[in-house]
Parts: sequence; C-alpha cells; structure tokens
Amino acid sequence: MNLFTLLGALGMFLYGMNMMSTGLQKTAGNGLRKLLGTMTSNPFKGVLTGFGVTAAIQSSSATTVMVVGFVSAGLLTLGQAIGVIMGANIGTTMTAWIIAVFGFKADISALAVPLMGLGFIMSLSKKDKLRNISELIIGFSLLFLGLSLMKSSVPDLSQTPEVLEFITKWSGHGFFSVLLFLFLGTILTLILQSSSATVALTLIMLNMGWIQFDMAAAMVLGENIGTTITANLAASIGSVNAKRAALAHTVFNLFGVIWALALFGPFVRFIQWIVSLMGVDEATSLVYGISMLHTVFNLINTFIMIWFTKVIEKLVTTIIKDKPESAEAIEGRIKYIDYGLIATPELALAESSREIIRFGKIMKNGLEYLSEAIFHSDNSEKFTEYRNKLVKYEEISDRIEYEIVKFLNDLGKNHLSEESKETVRSQIRISGELESLGDSGESISRSLLNMGAYGRKLTSEHVNKLCKMTGLLSQAYEDMIYNLENASSIKDIKNAEIDEKAINDFRTECRETELKDIETKGDTYFETVFYLNILEQLEKMGDFLINISQAIKLNS
Repeated sequence: MNLFTLLGALGMFLYGMNMMSTGLQKTAGNGLRKLLGTMTSNPFKGVLTGFGVTAAIQSSSATTVMVVGFVSAGLLTLGQAIGVIMGANIGTTMTAWIIAVFGFKADISALAVPLMGLGFIMSLSKKDKLRNISELIIGFSLLFLGLSLMKSSVPDLSQTPEVLEFITKWSGHGFFSVLLFLFLGTILTLILQSSSATVALTLIMLNMGWIQFDMAAAMVLGENIGTTITANLAASIGSVNAKRAALAHTVFNLFGVIWALALFGPFVRFIQWIVSLMGVDEATSLVYGISMLHTVFNLINTFIMIWFTKVIEKLVTTIIKDKPESAEAIEGRIKYIDYGLIATPELALAESSREIIRFGKIMKNGLEYLSEAIFHSDNSEKFTEYRNKLVKYEEISDRIEYEIVKFLNDLGKNHLSEESKETVRSQIRISGELESLGDSGESISRSLLNMGAYGRKLTSEHVNKLCKMTGLLSQAYEDMIYNLENASSIKDIKNAEIDEKAINDFRTECRETELKDIETKGDTYFETVFYLNILEQLEKMGDFLINISQAIKLNS
C-alpha cells in the first residue's frame, strides 16, 4: 500500500505542477507572448528571458519545448534560442527552492486544503482572471499535498531497514557510485518527464536518510541530462533548426555535467561551505544544499557557456545539416506552428498567428497566377501552366487550413483564457476564408477551361476588365495581410472597407455595361455569360477578404 500511495502521491504532485503551470500561463499568457516578442540577438537578454519565463511557468521542459517550437516557427534564431535555454536551466532551480522551503522547512501542506477551498470559491467567479488564479492556487495546493503524501509514504529505513535497503548498498563505491546515481537521476527524469519531480524525489530520499548528500548531488546532475530528452523528442518532428536548438540544450547540459564530475569532490564541498554560512540546522542544510547545488551548477555553467554561444551554434549546425527543398515543397506545408507548443497553449497562439499571415501571403501568390491565367486564357500552353499552378494552390490551401485548424483545436479550450478562446475562434474563421480563396482561384480557372472546351474565348475588353478586377483584389490582399500583421494594434479596418467598396462598385459597373449591351452581342452571348460568372466569382473573393479583416477587428 505504501508503494501505491507513493505512486498516487507522485501523480498528484505532477498533476498539481501541470495545473499550476497552466494557471500561470493563462494568467500571464499575453505578457509572456510580449516578452518573447521583444527578444533580441543579445544572449544575455536571452538568458534573462529564459529565466523569467521558466520562473513564471515553473517548467524548464515547457520553456525548452516552447523555444524549440519558436525556432521551428522562425520566431527565434538559433543563437537567441541557445541563450533562452541557458536561462531556462537557471529558472527551473526556482522550483527546487520552492519545494525545499515550503515543502520541507515550512511544510505548507497544512494550508493546502484551505487553499483549495479558496481556489474552489474563486473558480465560481464569472471573471476569467479569477478563475485562472484559482487554477494556479489549486495546482499549488495539489503539488504540496502530493509532496507531503510522498514523504509520509516513503518507508523509514531506521525502522524497516530491509525495505529498499539495496539502494544504500549502491553508495560507498567511490566514483562508480556517483555515476550510478547520475544514471538513476537521468532515468527518473526521462520516465517522469519532469525535472521538478525528480528533484522532489531526491530531496525526499536525502531527507529520509536513504542516500548521502554526494549521491543526491549526482542525481541532480543526472536530472540535467534527463531533462534534455523532452526537448529532443519535441524536436524530432520539427524543422532542422528545432533539432539544432534541442541538440544545443543537450551540449550545454552535457558540458556542465562533465566539468561537475571532473571537479565533483571540490564542487560538493564548495556547496556545503556556502550552505554552512546560512546558519541552518543539519537537516535543513542538506535539503537547502541540493537546491543550492542545482542553482550554482546552472549559474556557473551559463557563465562559462554564454561566451561560446556562437561556437555551440556552429557545432550543432555542422552536426545537423540543412536539407535542400524546392520552393513548392516549402509552400505546401506548415512552417510556423509546432505541436510541441500544445503544452504551452497561451504561447502557441503566437505561432498560429504567424502561420495564418504566411497562409495569406501564399494565397496572394495564387491570385497572381489567376491573373496570369485570365490574361493568357487564349494561349493554350500558357493557360495550362497557370491552371496547373492554381490546382496545386487549391490543394495547398486545403492542407494548410487543415493543419492550422487541427492545431487550434488541439490546444484545448479548457487550457485557454477567454480572450485566447476568442482568438482561436477568430483564427479558425480566418483560416476558412483563406481556404475559400484557394477554391475560388481553381474554380475560375476551371470556368476558363470549360469555355475553351466549347471553342470560345474572352474578348480583349473582357480580359482587360477582369485583370483590372484582379488588380483591385491584389490591393485588398495587401491590406488584408497588413491587418493580419497588425491585428493587436489596428483600431479600424477602413482600408479593407474601401477595397471592398471599390471591388463591388467596379463589379456593378462592369455588369450593368454588359447587360445593357447584351441584346447587341449576337454570337458572343456565350462569352458574356462566362465573363459575368467569372466577374461574380472575383467579387466573391473580395467578400472573403473583407470577412478576414472583420474577424480580426472582432477579436482586437
């Protein structure tokens, strides 16, 4: 039963950690997105950003996975990402201090149940911010309840020395024991997918007397290796730069573990000396010592490695080389969204926004092909070339829309603030409108193809007017893309409204002129029908464009 209680308590700890992290992200989601948006190439600012974000969301794995995703999306360069990863390693040590101070010294678990009551009351509020804070409080309470249950369910070796006595036999073998516990820390972190959980278990084992301080120190070093596995798994389906960012994280931590092992004895004594200056009792000094070792290790490692950011960047770039791809292959798939960021949904919206902007630009390329198809509608060879491109772009639009909508749905509505939920709804609508633009381009080219099959062609006057219409649409595309790029700051969409009016007015003018002269058309009546149909379809594309800007305005 103790074993099952321990596993259940560990599950409660991990669930509480995840819930607290989610609540923090919801509460500070916009602030974190803005912080990442102001990144510069300065590695020192990158370190501060990584530290700040990880301290806020209490998960270095989440930060690292997020950074890998942002590199894959092109929001961060590889050099910037390396700095953020270094900062994330420092930020995660805050969790160890919180657990050490509140879980062992103060034992906040006594307040956990009342705090959960407070969190429940706040969760009933109609205010989105209070509900987010309630999630944070309940997660915080579950974390320390889980920690308390873990401590109480761990056998006391002084009373039952036969329980897990074999662990104590692992010590006393010199450097071999250090490597053994380093491996144990790595495996535990890999299994639990949480460096914080591994640190908590290490603190419990040390506090209960299972292991000595130096073996606990070795486990913490192993945790620094194990935590890199998460980022590498996230990067395995990402871009080349995402894989490089994950590898840079591994290089950074491995270098740190190597120098720490080479100087293991002096390093451990140095940490014990620092803790002795704090004037705490022996039991507390052991727990604080592990937290101090975790912090000092990452501070020293960052101080050394920050000067070699360019070297690390060159190393990982040499190991993981670029794969040449055609422009069509690049356009035909998503570029900016990364499924690793589903763990940090509030921050993932920045990527989907960037992908939608790219989607809009791809559809504008399709408009240029449509204009060429209309202009060369009487040239079989040229028309076929542009018609094939429009068919391909229709397929591309279907694929990109599917990927964006799937990504937005997978973020999970229960893990987003109300504001972010509205953003998701807006982005899904915009994606649908952009996909409709791809359908329209292919449909118009099919109309032209059918017209040619009947041995008919547009008059030069028709071609000129339709090309003028695509010119008006081109301006509407430009303004739509501008609105997408400035969605957070635009106060109105007058530019889009002006474009829509110009498109409608020109459509009406062309239609009235054509209908007025229809009785005199004679044998060209057939062409007139196709011409008016294409004109209406082009005007419908203007409707899709104004719908996109309206969706932006509704969400701003």
